[in-house]
Amino acid sequence: MTLEILRSDLLGDVAHGFFTRRGGASSGVFAGLNCGPGSSDQADAVATNRARVAEAMDGPLRAVHQVHSATVFTVTGPVPQPQPQADALVTAMPGEVLTVLTADCQPVLFHDPEAGVIGAAHAGWKGALSGVLEATVAEMAALGAEPGRIRAAIGPSISQRAYEVDQGFLDTFEAEDPDALRFFAGGRDAAHYQFDLIGYGLHRLRSAGVDAEWTGHCTYSDPDRFYSYRRTTHRGEADYGRLIAAIRL
Repeated sequence: MTLEILRSDLLGDVAHGFFTRRGGASSGVFAGLNCGPGSSDQADAVATNRARVAEAMDGPLRAVHQVHSATVFTVTGPVPQPQPQADALVTAMPGEVLTVLTADCQPVLFHDPEAGVIGAAHAGWKGALSGVLEATVAEMAALGAEPGRIRAAIGPSISQRAYEVDQGFLDTFEAEDPDALRFFAGGRDAAHYQFDLIGYGLHRLRSAGVDAEWTGHCTYSDPDRFYSYRRTTHRGEADYGRLIAAIRL
């Protein structure tokens, strides 16, 4: 099966893609293009999937060990092993393919076409709240980018209608960022809410001066195309695949 690669018009001609699960070598609950080496999928299948992505992107895949932080790693060549703990990567080096893995969290790809600087970030609620998106913009600026020129696209992520949270979750946001309360809607009862992770991500990006958009795809609601941690949890499945997003100068 051919790989399915979603792209953003906002990012223009820079090589990039949000890969769906279609076209991969994995089977079972991982069926498709599972690119997560941290999953319990067969290592050979994951390696095959990642090789297919590398071929499609025409370059070596650079990645970090994602930990839901605001840490950004600057790529100047092969990433050290073991991979540094971080949740975003930036580079000004042509040919380097920056990647992040997600399964409901936001994969965000960045590009300043004038400076020739790119970035990729994994932004779940913890990372977004702690500032990983702004940190990515700052590290891109250190390489010569300007926030007003940066374009950012959020790929397939969990949508508000599928993202139920409890009072403790809302309280955490209220304590750290009271302005974020407008991204919560009423849930099934007084103790539950629906959180707009994507709207919050767009708000943080635009507040940083970045032109940003969402591709419009919900990971939870489309099991044929996307992996979803929350959907896997609701179904009682043992594990889940990881989607990959990539960008190359």
